[in-house]
Amino acid sequence: MHPTKTAVVLFLFQNKFTTENGVLHNAVKATMEATGMLAHTREVVDVARAAGVTVVHSPIQFVAGYQEITSHPYGILKGVVDTNAFVKGSWGADIVDDLEPANGDIVLEGKRGLDAFASTNLDFILRSKGIDTIALSGFLTNCCVESTMRSAYERGYQVITLTDCVAATSIEEHDNAIKYDYPMFSKAMTGHEFTATLTGESSAADTSRGYEEA
Repeated sequence: MHPTKTAVVLFLFQNKFTTENGVLHNAVKATMEATGMLAHTREVVDVARAAGVTVVHSPIQFVAGYQEITSHPYGILKGVVDTNAFVKGSWGADIVDDLEPANGDIVLEGKRGLDAFASTNLDFILRSKGIDTIALSGFLTNCCVESTMRSAYERGYQVITLTDCVAATSIEEHDNAIKYDYPMFSKAMTGHEFTATLTGESSAADTSRGYEEA
């Protein structure tokens, strides 16, 4: 892994998910606490920036009224509409302060669904910068992260999923994705294992679940 050919892609680290009083925070709070994903992601981002890795933020935002999607959404997008989540310009759609984009970071525009490649210019950005390896972190373990992981694999990228830097709406969904799906389309590792490859340190962290069992 060469830092200048590597990107860390951060999904939906927005107040609606990450922060108390966010309308979707309670849904992911238990997994966030179990994985320590916010602190682990901050560490990954700090080390990655220092090493010369490109940091890409992939928020999801809609104009009020959700005119960008079907008037009859179903599945997870229906949940977004029903909770009035991720409206552009609102506090809930803002990226959490702990992971505020820094100079040199890239903030994707246009993400309206799950796979970040589908409605943004992510592929163009990565290829134009000569990036061939991407490490994925964020929400949800089995949704935006997994959808983009599968697409990146199909596009020929080296894909890394950071198991303690992701969270789902339940521990069971989180564990299932990491155990059964992630190994099929990526190299699953903890945030510390990823940063160790950038700094040359050794790591003995557990990669199986993304958190330590009590």
